[in-house]
Amino acid sequence: MELKLLQDNGTLGAGVQASPEVFEREYNEALVHQVVVAYQANARSGNRAQKDREQVKHTTKKPWRQKGTGRARAGMSSSPLWRGGGRIFPNSPEENFSQKVNKKMYRAGMRSILSQLAREGRLNVVDQFNLDAPKTKVLADKVKAMGLDSVLIIVDQVSENLYLASRNLHKVAVVEPQHADPLALVQYKKVLVSKAAIAKIEELLK
Repeated sequence: MELKLLQDNGTLGAGVQASPEVFEREYNEALVHQVVVAYQANARSGNRAQKDREQVKHTTKKPWRQKGTGRARAGMSSSPLWRGGGRIFPNSPEENFSQKVNKKMYRAGMRSILSQLAREGRLNVVDQFNLDAPKTKVLADKVKAMGLDSVLIIVDQVSENLYLASRNLHKVAVVEPQHADPLALVQYKKVLVSKAAIAKIEELLK
């Protein structure tokens, strides 16, 4: 599989050979969906909570007598039927949203995403991606010169300059191959991968 090399001025150069095992797989939409949804579900903290009729701070006094008022009978104002009452089935902070995805399935899903990105021309290779100074403006100008707007940059090793310059840019993220997740790959319009990172990705996903 040949991936296009992106120059600093935004033009496409000679191709770079990549493993067809990783970058030339069929697109499996169902598997990609499952992997992305599982990743999002596993990121949930699960700390939402409501109160039931026992936990709501209300008096337990009967609001009015059982018979003779003409109104519906009521036992206490914390009843779930009342405004301000407790929930019948409240969410608890112990909720577990995690979804298990087999390692083989996860790797297959990642290969499918990378292959589709390569086919659509959304995946490009760079020789290396370094900055001389930890300045956000320097990185913003470099990304703009390459004709990129929303981009995920995958490098072999994130330098301190690159990390500091990228952390305050809205649609630019810099990660190492082992931290590239399916959601980010799908979300960003372009994915830039350094030559050294390509080798690492192939090693991780084979």
